[in-house]
Amino acid sequence: METTPLQTVDNMFAVQTTNGKVNMRIEAKVMEHYEKDTGSIDAFPKGLAVYGYTEEGLLETIIVSDDARHYVSKKKEAEETWSAFGNVIIHNIPKQETMETDTLYWDQSKKEIYTDCYVKMYSPQGFMQGYGMRSDDHAKNAILHRPFDSYGRAAEEAE
Repeated sequence: METTPLQTVDNMFAVQTTNGKVNMRIEAKVMEHYEKDTGSIDAFPKGLAVYGYTEEGLLETIIVSDDARHYVSKKKEAEETWSAFGNVIIHNIPKQETMETDTLYWDQSKKEIYTDCYVKMYSPQGFMQGYGMRSDDHAKNAILHRPFDSYGRAAEEAE
């Protein structure tokens, strides 16, 4: 039974709101729900797109991946983690930053996204690459760990 989904949803579209304002929107071609002895898993084998919004309701962050998992443990202090795999792209719209990696984790309780994999980051300030990244869950304060072969653009002053 643990290898057969208890529920399958095609063309999933979910919206999370607070006081009538959209916080997050999730879209997936397929979601499969599994129950295991240790917890429940929502699998997104055909990809996942997550859209994060500011308190004012403006689109701030887009995260897309080829595959994803959402795990909730059955322990007293339930652990809840999201994992995204394959061609993960994180785009912060206000900062015009785009990050690409192979694997990304989201810890909802800490409100943090992170990876220990290779990361490429593009922004108006330049290009960076390295192994490992930590940021808040809206990708506003990304810190790239173990950077190498990066370059920056010099600021231009308007006259």
